[in-house]
Amino acid sequence: MAVSALIAEDEPLLARALQNTLQRCWPELETPRLAANGVQALEMALESLPDVLFLDIRMPGHSGLEVARELAEQWPQRQPFPLIVFVTAYDEHALEAFERAAIDYLLKPVNEERLGKTVQRLRALLAQRAASSQELHLEQALAQLRQLVSADSPVAAAPPARLEVIRAAVGNRTRLIPVEEVIYFEATDKYVNVVTADGQALIRTSLRELIPQLDPGQFWQIHRGTVVQVRKVEAAVRDEAGKLSLQLRGRPERLAVSRLFAPLFRQM
Repeated sequence: MAVSALIAEDEPLLARALQNTLQRCWPELETPRLAANGVQALEMALESLPDVLFLDIRMPGHSGLEVARELAEQWPQRQPFPLIVFVTAYDEHALEAFERAAIDYLLKPVNEERLGKTVQRLRALLAQRAASSQELHLEQALAQLRQLVSADSPVAAAPPARLEVIRAAVGNRTRLIPVEEVIYFEATDKYVNVVTADGQALIRTSLRELIPQLDPGQFWQIHRGTVVQVRKVEAAVRDEAGKLSLQLRGRPERLAVSRLFAPLFRQM
């Protein structure tokens, strides 16, 4: 069966060079398609469902890690998840993370001998995947992504002090919200919506900046844009399609749980 691939790289010369080298190392591979940025990579991957993805770590729009995380959430349930190889310029922190968790990684400019080893590894993994269940493969891929997402968090570099009170602007006054009263945080563009039992308020920060300031034993990320206080969760409910959502104490809405974070609720 033919193997398909997608290369996401914002530098055209490097993208073309990787495409050409890959064709020499892996002649039976279909000519890899090229995406010029992270947004295009996400769209093209969901459209063509390739077997292998080469993702540049730093791209306009979405980084390689963000593309991988979005794919994990949006990938069709019964379709084999692609094998992902990250491509990066030399970065000590990134390499340490990839060595722990990535399927494979390549340094720019891509060396043909090193790419040949990657191709051997990909061939072996594809053969192994054919012999294993799709569910097992997807869970393995998600476990690797969880490690990468965790390693990419700023908390790994310098954990800040825990946040006790949130200062949120509401009209012409500043509201002080104790963190233990927050039911969940929800990302909205450049703001985060702070939701409590009796209302909501916006704070000007990103969820990425906020998460390291929260107690990880108290607040769990359940989706790319949602962090919930676990003590405010009444139940985790799985629907007929297998999608998980949370019932909350003190709020009527339900919160969707993405595939990446679903294992947090396996015992509930």
